[in-house]
Amino acid sequence: MRRILLAALLAATATTTARAGDLLIHGGPIHTGVEAAPTAQAVLIRDDRILFVGDLKTARAKAAKGVRDLDLKGAAAYPGFVDAHAHLTGIGLRELTLNLDKTASVADLVATVKAYAAAHPDGPIYGRGWIETHWPEKRFPNRADLDAAAPGRIVVLGRSDGHASVASSAALAKAGVTAATPDPEGGKILKGADGQPDGMLIDHAQGLVQAVIPPPGEATIRKALDAAGALYASRGWTGLDNMSVTAPDLALLRDEAAKGRFQLRVDNYMDPSGAAEVLAKGPQADATGLIRTRGIKLYMDGALGSRGAALLEPYSDAEGLGLQLTPRDTGEALMKRAKAVGAQVAMHAIGDRGNRMALDWFETALAGDAKARWRIEHAQIVADADMPRFAKLGVIASMQPSHAIGDLYFAPARLGQARLHEGYRWKDFLDAGVVVAAGSDAPVEVGDPRIEFYAAVYRHGLDGFANADWHLEEAVSRAQALRMLTLAPAYAVFREHELGTLEAGKKADVTAFDRDLMTVEPKDILTAKAVLTVVDGKVVFSR
Repeated sequence: MRRILLAALLAATATTTARAGDLLIHGGPIHTGVEAAPTAQAVLIRDDRILFVGDLKTARAKAAKGVRDLDLKGAAAYPGFVDAHAHLTGIGLRELTLNLDKTASVADLVATVKAYAAAHPDGPIYGRGWIETHWPEKRFPNRADLDAAAPGRIVVLGRSDGHASVASSAALAKAGVTAATPDPEGGKILKGADGQPDGMLIDHAQGLVQAVIPPPGEATIRKALDAAGALYASRGWTGLDNMSVTAPDLALLRDEAAKGRFQLRVDNYMDPSGAAEVLAKGPQADATGLIRTRGIKLYMDGALGSRGAALLEPYSDAEGLGLQLTPRDTGEALMKRAKAVGAQVAMHAIGDRGNRMALDWFETALAGDAKARWRIEHAQIVADADMPRFAKLGVIASMQPSHAIGDLYFAPARLGQARLHEGYRWKDFLDAGVVVAAGSDAPVEVGDPRIEFYAAVYRHGLDGFANADWHLEEAVSRAQALRMLTLAPAYAVFREHELGTLEAGKKADVTAFDRDLMTVEPKDILTAKAVLTVVDGKVVFSR
């Protein structure tokens, strides 16, 4: 019955003006996100705004004639869930290319590439999504693996975190990468016992083979953006913060929104190569109000899994301190330009040294301005001495709960027991008065609000596993997790007065799941299904 009712509502919406009339949502638990009134019986929406939140009788009395009545039939509604860190084009391309996120072993990777090569006999092969930390072989893939899967073919396969790739012998030869090729600044070419490149390229070394894979054209990017938007709406996301955006992709996204083909909210943080507009004009919005440009995205270090995260002390399971990806003079020059026009800076920092350097740079650039709401993306490993600095500087911790439940399988080995408590410190941040905005980092992770909520409140792997020393005390309450995925992302883009809670006068963004995430057993959070996504008062998805 619920599916029939919601489908009928969506059909009715499609035949009327997108933002015309009233919409009454009721018939299930409604979690407002407002501490003084956390639950309600009904939400009444007029056009793109919330008119009333409260009891059903009053809501019906306030509704206009011909109100569209949406009975949730027991489903639970919330403020719109927002992914505070994602890569929109990458999400779509993952759906359109070779997706390796379910690869279970090196052998599985070889078989998958072999089958793909047979089905696509011409041209280079590109894919993304593998991660070796669960594999029985306990190693990175290498060029020999790819050569066995697709002999003589150019193959480049990106690790899930985007901070490493493996290339075939043909790809390395085409790019001119040999034993004599020096490591680029901020990157590393891994080599075998014979001194030859083994195919693994870490961080900036990936750029050495970039040219051997033709970049996607405009038509493909449009398809990717549309696919990502539809996928995210179907999962219950009403918006996302889009990281490392290029200028051409932003132009296409604005055009897709103008044509009504993209209907979610997107706040964009530009790659420095495409940041000229935002660094000249500051934050801005398109004509639809959906596509906004907030600032720039910088990289301090690499990822923990590929040992590129910058650490204060060497890795416990290997030599080295990780990589610094942005020179200080380059970073500070961009920060100065951003601050001059009121643009935000979002800095990727994962290791404890990476986070300390990011805070040092922010402290210098902000010069006492604690209201700029600059962000550290990931903030995964933070030393005790640096925890208070986030609140002091007004820095937002933009974190991805799913990273913790994936990294728990290898982070203890990378960090060692003595500093493991530095990792994924959601509750410590909240207790210190820091705003924690939660996201997924898709396509690094799946990009599913259920997984992020589950990880935040339970801190166990998707299979229910957690090490005894995985600091389960860092799990947060369900109310805190809800704020991390709703109000905190709104605050992170200066829109907490318009978004993030269900209150009269705010923009009408609503997410509903068929199970109540606030009350079900942790494992049952993962089986919930998104049944309704409303953006600006418009139903953009229903099940």
